Amino acid sequence: MDGLRFAIWLTALAASLPAATLERLSFEEMTAKSTAIVRGRVTGSYAAAHGRIIYTHYRVRVSERWKGPVAVELDVVVPGGSAAGLRQSFAGAPKLAEGAEYVLFLWTGASRLTHVIGLSQGVFDLQRDATGALVAMRAASSEVLLDPASGRAVNDQPLRLRLEDLSQRIKSTLARSAAR
Repeated sequence: MDGLRFAIWLTALAASLPAATLERLSFEEMTAKSTAIVRGRVTGSYAAAHGRIIYTHYRVRVSERWKGPVAVELDVVVPGGSAAGLRQSFAGAPKLAEGAEYVLFLWTGASRLTHVIGLSQGVFDLQRDATGALVAMRAASSEVLLDPASGRAVNDQPLRLRLEDLSQRIKSTLARSAAR
């Protein structure tokens, strides 16, 4: 089973478990496996059931794109939410705030639903620092992460980068992948 299918399988498995176990994805793996990487602002949300899983759909107005098709707005889904009188929650699923700006590593599969890759691993919150520069931040995941090579549990690390450094890192990773 390749890494992306394994990560999706683990996400689906999380629906039946009180805590999630996810494959740890490096920045380079997230960049390579994503079908889109965008900067955008959440403009609204709603929840809907897709089969037996409830997803919260977030409307994201795209302001910058590093990878994927050109789009002004995207519908991004995160497992969990309330619909038709039912509520589901998934450990490790990020919660996006309306009006907040993010860098999102996304994956769209055969279902045509666009997911955040690696759940909270693929969400970078954008905030201004004391100098006014935009900083992309991701807290360390509190969920169990597995190293794909060894299968052992590993600790996640928080990431904090200036947006221009994050952008350069994405571009460099994509250029290396294209050169192979």
